[in-house]
Amino acid sequence: MLQQLFSPSVQHTLDLIGIFVFAISGALLAVRKNFDVFGMAVLAEVTALGGGLFRDLVIGAVPPAAFTDLGYFLTPLLATLLVFFLHPQVERIQVAVNVFDAAGLGLFCVAGTIKAYEYGLGLTASAGLGLTTAVGGGVLRDVLANEVPSLLRWDRDLYAVPAIIGSAMVALCIRYDALNPFTSALAVITGFVLRLLAMRYHWRAPRAWHRRSMVSEEEQPSLP
Repeated sequence: MLQQLFSPSVQHTLDLIGIFVFAISGALLAVRKNFDVFGMAVLAEVTALGGGLFRDLVIGAVPPAAFTDLGYFLTPLLATLLVFFLHPQVERIQVAVNVFDAAGLGLFCVAGTIKAYEYGLGLTASAGLGLTTAVGGGVLRDVLANEVPSLLRWDRDLYAVPAIIGSAMVALCIRYDALNPFTSALAVITGFVLRLLAMRYHWRAPRAWHRRSMVSEEEQPSLP
């Protein structure tokens, strides 16, 4: 199905661009955490390839693409070298990096959903793996860096929600036999634009109502 939507060369190029940008975000976090160059490379590889690797293992697409295409492995290393030598300059173009990261998010959630469906998963499971493809690497990155994953923090702009919407759009298009280059591109653009709007206007998911207890501390029963 992916081959019907994009030519192999276009698909491969888009994958490498997304991997490169995700890897930069991992390497930058490593710099902020004062990791050495090996730690930077590890975070870059995990951020760039973690989501797709998890998806491929779940659906049985083995060996995963990350281990069969040398470009997938070398691209995060190239991003690591760029950040290692030029991280002040990269930090200054963080807005541009975030824009490309949003584009990678939209692309990966769509490609992940389609690939999972191709391997026989149902629509809901396919959309879930599309989400995992897009955000899984970032979760692994934060865990390795001893951070609360960004998509779980209320004080971060929406990240998973745009990916969920993009994946759900693909699943619905498959369900109604409407998946084609136009609708798949529309799903990518929707995830991309929603992420940009979330960053621009600081959209965040709501927290639970009445988080603070209505009972004063003095009125709470004491422990025996």
